Amino acid sequence: MKQEKNVQPLRTIDEIEEMKWALRRHCSERDRFLFVFGINTGLRVSDILPLRVGDVRGKTHVLKREKKTDKVRRFFINEGLQAEVLAYTAGMQDEELLFPSRKGDKAISPTQAYRAMIKAADMLDREDIGTHTMRKTFGYHYYRRTKDIAFLQEIFNHSAPSITKRYIGITQDEIDETLKGFTL
Repeated sequence: MKQEKNVQPLRTIDEIEEMKWALRRHCSERDRFLFVFGINTGLRVSDILPLRVGDVRGKTHVLKREKKTDKVRRFFINEGLQAEVLAYTAGMQDEELLFPSRKGDKAISPTQAYRAMIKAADMLDREDIGTHTMRKTFGYHYYRRTKDIAFLQEIFNHSAPSITKRYIGITQDEIDETLKGFTL
């Protein structure tokens, strides 16, 4: 039986930059942009992949019916991500897919996105990265910056703060922090 992966957020800016580098160097600019888009929006990969250029270029928000929940959600596109979108989509038409497959006229599949993440993770000697790393990284850094678990719970549509904390790995980090220097 295959061991279930313990996918983690990238906890430091250096780790994020290394991942961007590995994706650009060993995969493609498309895959690097997918990662950047994911860590800046907190969207699930299944909600990112079908997006088209016109859904995001020149926009401050994305309206998206979430595949998992079937709820329409509004996601913010921050200024930094808007600049990334403009650079990435230069020369592309509004109706084009943001993440086109090289084969046919469809977007890449979640499996293809996962393979790109794994390929980049291998270059960094990491075994804790998958497509959920993007969403978890967004959540981890959002919480670290704001300390607002209630808003993050709302963004992620989780039923309890404890679920959100566990999802982004904060619970274990906080436990570890309280145990530093704790000696009897």
